Amino acid sequence: MKKLLLMTLGAATLSSCAMMMGTPMSYQFGPQTTAPVGVTASGTASVTKDAMNTMTTVKLTGLAANTYYVGHYHLQGTADAAPCLSKGAPIMASKMVGQSDATGMLTLSGSVMTSAIADATYINVHTASDAEGTPADDGVACTAIK
Repeated sequence: MKKLLLMTLGAATLSSCAMMMGTPMSYQFGPQTTAPVGVTASGTASVTKDAMNTMTTVKLTGLAANTYYVGHYHLQGTADAAPCLSKGAPIMASKMVGQSDATGMLTLSGSVMTSAIADATYINVHTASDAEGTPADDGVACTAIK
């Protein structure tokens, strides 16, 4: 009986958490002029927020094959510039690192506390110089966020 009660409570708790997650927002990435020659990145970011956490999934194509990339949220830099051109500081807590496949496709996923990215104005993806995600350029793809 105790086991059944615990399982029922656990299921109710999980379903209430699922209901609290917001509707995913979708953003379209555009290529950046700072991308290396031959890289014409495009793709999407799916962002789902709740009061505690934000889940982000980035899917890009047109990248260099078998190459590491790092993505993260950024703060607004120059106030009067478009977000992707503002050169704002990265929010390192939101760092997502991955490697493109042989066709230049990449998926990055991560979760971060919603409060950590509350002031973010864009998501930027950079070529990484290593598997730890050290940025090697100013970015290959960017999308402004709301």
